[in-house]
Amino acid sequence: MTTQSLFFKKFSKKSLALALPVCLPLFFGACSQPQNQAQTGDTTDKTSETKTDTTTPKSDRDTLVINNGAEVGSLDPHKTGGVPESGLARQQFVGLVSTDADGNLEPAIAESWESADNKVWTFKLRDAKWSNGEPITAHDFVFSFQRMVDPKTAANFANYVADAKFLNANDIIEGKKAPIELGVKAIDDKTVEITLSEPVAFLPDMLTYTAMRPVPKNVVEKLGDDWSKIENIVVNGPYIIKERVMGEKIVLAKNPHYYDADKVAIPNLVLLPIDSGQTDYTRYQAGEIDVTYTDIPSNILAKADKNEVKTSPSFCSYYYEMNVNKPPFDDVRVRRAMTLTLDRELIAEKVAARGETPAYQMTPKVTANNPNYTPDWQKLDKTARIAEAKKLLAEAGYNKQNPLKFELLYNTSENHKKVAVAAQSLWQEALGDTIKIELHNQEWKSYLATRRNHEHQMARAAWCGDYNDPATFLNVMKTKGSGNYGAYSSAEYDNLLKTAYTANSPEERAKVYHELEAILDKDVPNVWVYHQVNVRAVKPYVKGYSTKDALGNWQARHWSFE
Repeated sequence: MTTQSLFFKKFSKKSLALALPVCLPLFFGACSQPQNQAQTGDTTDKTSETKTDTTTPKSDRDTLVINNGAEVGSLDPHKTGGVPESGLARQQFVGLVSTDADGNLEPAIAESWESADNKVWTFKLRDAKWSNGEPITAHDFVFSFQRMVDPKTAANFANYVADAKFLNANDIIEGKKAPIELGVKAIDDKTVEITLSEPVAFLPDMLTYTAMRPVPKNVVEKLGDDWSKIENIVVNGPYIIKERVMGEKIVLAKNPHYYDADKVAIPNLVLLPIDSGQTDYTRYQAGEIDVTYTDIPSNILAKADKNEVKTSPSFCSYYYEMNVNKPPFDDVRVRRAMTLTLDRELIAEKVAARGETPAYQMTPKVTANNPNYTPDWQKLDKTARIAEAKKLLAEAGYNKQNPLKFELLYNTSENHKKVAVAAQSLWQEALGDTIKIELHNQEWKSYLATRRNHEHQMARAAWCGDYNDPATFLNVMKTKGSGNYGAYSSAEYDNLLKTAYTANSPEERAKVYHELEAILDKDVPNVWVYHQVNVRAVKPYVKGYSTKDALGNWQARHWSFE
């Protein structure tokens, strides 16, 4: 019997806590990868390919070095969607609205906005310029929103525009109407009017998402996809990219044409793509990093200076996504057996162990208008849950002679590996010889491609909300929803989701959201694991870092050096 199989056979809560700090190399270890959702594209350009300098400067107090968690897939904000890509995009692009250091909505390119019915919205633009000195106009926003839904763009999150209820967005995405028919127009150079198919009271909050930020119409029309190469890119945010060494760093400098440039205190940024929490913290300790990524393992954080560990609430849910159209998870009985037998309390408290809370619904409890859904089976003790799971598996044809076999995919990371090992062990302990799970890790881009192509059986997943309402989570699970890579589809769910937007009050919306969580509990497309927290190590001389932003939308323009 192998050491690994002995671990499974002799597994206990005590042994799990002792055995799980795996894959922790002493210095620059090989384990890797951040937690995130979606991104695509390959913007490797000739400039990047010919770089030979692989050194990363230590902070000299005019340069902030932050770990961004992974290599970004694209510099084009309309072709991103993952946490690392959004981290970069927030430094380079500004939308109609933005958020302050605490995550509160604030004006950006739009100085003001209004709507009499939450259906037709008018945004008044300030005087602002692109980094090439050209004025930012309403036409840039019209062009950008149309570009997002144009099938030719192949934007990862085109459906986000449809979720925001832009008039005709769905028909344009499906090729039934032309992009010019999207519900957005320029009244004049300084006025954008957005028309929705139905009222959305929180539309301004939805516009903070990085994919809803403008790109320069004139430049994109002239250069096509080449517009986002380093030598061509034009931005409107506080920083602009100056250098990219693939796999090593992205260097940004203050954009002098940014409308609020006089308030940007840090002249230069260096973003690192370190996907190992161990390496991240080791380099932080060495003074090479000022702000870490959020993937530092709990056992390392426990030894860190408490004054430098910054913990924030998080609009992020961690779960295991099951491909509902591929065996064995095309059988709801199998899916329910998996959710019944996962000890999410143990995983949250002993494995993740950074303040995470067990999840029994998709929506994090810190979200406004929370569904507060409690499944009936949550009241069952462990023995009863396991008995019910074994019964369901037997009905589905699985037993010792014909065990349930599947592969659990995760993107490479110390934390994701720890959780996957724990989940594998807990399921093995509960179901014994009736289940066999093989763990498989892939680097970030391959992992995303596997999920997007629906080639997986079960995969580690997480979703981080883009605004403070359950819709940002529950929209994911609609048919063909952005991030619904398990291909779950329910007409009942889709039809009910539509009514959330027409509810007359937050309380009525919360009732609809509760019913939506109940449908997900019935159909079990995912196994909810825990609701996350946002934890970073931050050097004491970095001022302005807030622990109040549950969205985690860090922007270096809010920070300064002591």
